[in-house]
Amino acid sequence: MADIARGVRSFTIGTAVSRVLGLAREQVFAALFGATSSTDAFNAAFRIPNLLRDLLQLAGVIAAGFGKHPEKLALTGNLTTIMFPFLLFIALAAWAMSYLNTEGSFFTPSVAPAFFNVFSILVPLGMFGYYTSRGGDPIYGAAIGVVAGGLIQFAVQLPRLFRKGFRYRFYLSFRDPEFRRVMALFVPVAIGLAGARINFAVNTVLVSYLQDGSMTWLNYAFRIMHLPLGLFGIAVGTVALPALSRLAGENDLRGIRETMSDSLRMVFFLTIPTSVAIAFLAHPVTSVIYQHGRFTANDTAAVAQALLLYVVGIPFMSGLRNVAAVFYAFKDARTPMYASFASIGVNVILNLALMRVMGFLAFPLSMTIAAVVNIAILFLLVPRKVGRIDLGPLWKYVATLTAASVAGGLAGWLLDRFLFQPLGPSFWIRLASVVVSGGAALALFYALCLLARVNEAKDYLRRFISR
Repeated sequence: MADIARGVRSFTIGTAVSRVLGLAREQVFAALFGATSSTDAFNAAFRIPNLLRDLLQLAGVIAAGFGKHPEKLALTGNLTTIMFPFLLFIALAAWAMSYLNTEGSFFTPSVAPAFFNVFSILVPLGMFGYYTSRGGDPIYGAAIGVVAGGLIQFAVQLPRLFRKGFRYRFYLSFRDPEFRRVMALFVPVAIGLAGARINFAVNTVLVSYLQDGSMTWLNYAFRIMHLPLGLFGIAVGTVALPALSRLAGENDLRGIRETMSDSLRMVFFLTIPTSVAIAFLAHPVTSVIYQHGRFTANDTAAVAQALLLYVVGIPFMSGLRNVAAVFYAFKDARTPMYASFASIGVNVILNLALMRVMGFLAFPLSMTIAAVVNIAILFLLVPRKVGRIDLGPLWKYVATLTAASVAGGLAGWLLDRFLFQPLGPSFWIRLASVVVSGGAALALFYALCLLARVNEAKDYLRRFISR
């Protein structure tokens, strides 16, 4: 069995810096712009470059619901034009990340997005006064910051690439057998990994028909949800894939089963308690991060509701990446792709059925259910690759973690409700509540795991801190 803990630690540290700065960026956006039609237009435009589609046609499709507000649709198109070069820069940054991960370097590529976030903060702050003094919409400064940040995210990885021995020589041949082999794997892998993004794009189309602010509320909730998902779920899956690929090359099926089980246990140990704690403390967490400047208490309430539904899906989304990694290790990209298609179908059907009843809250609920369907399909099919897997111990382990997490989350909620809320709504009280109540929730979770003799509690701590 490959020990992936050291790689996960490096990836998590780098990602933590990036994600914290990402939340800081969202704080700046919330304070400067609030939740308005302009921020809805920005969020819609920001998603378009990532979809590799025609510029103007797609602006009208992705934000179709903005058609009844011509000025909002026009703003979306203008912002898309500014941000479209971001596609090239972020693609190069992703390529550099994959190269370095293959070489066993996880910290530099994981911390590179932090530089994107820094420029995404500084540029709109610097240009806010320029646009407002001239009667323009300051949201344009945010779009320029996105482009600058994408370029820097790629550039900061270049020194590490060259130190790892990379040298570029122009060569292009569509007949090259290696090129054809890579493309045969790339297309289904890209589609499979893009399932969540496709769901997100479909959601964008549908939510554009709802009230102003809906898209912005969902975006802010999604950003908080991505903190534990990126720190733990994506980290474990990213580090596990090279290890699984080596074991697959050696045809070590037992090693693959053990590594997959270890990665799933690790990711559930990290994501279940953090997700439950955030769910119980969704309102104070949202308030601390976003409720400044033009971001109102009503905005906080809306984001907190969406966040609650999003975080329930974090363990499933995190586990999904680890199970899918087994198929990719065997160069089977089609099975995850088909499972992704099924989840997209579930997402669209549920959104269409629920959005008129639940409004914007239908979207995080549908996304969570779609993730459950996706991972369930892969769990059913993975024995075809690695042989029979006894999932009984894993489900018992998950049940124990869930019970301990709920107990810890409830304790954190009680602390917030009866100790901190009576003290008032000031920022420092809310911050103290999040730190103390959240810390108490995680501490009680850990203590209960020790009482329940969950051996992984001590084992993972030892593996993360050991050199």
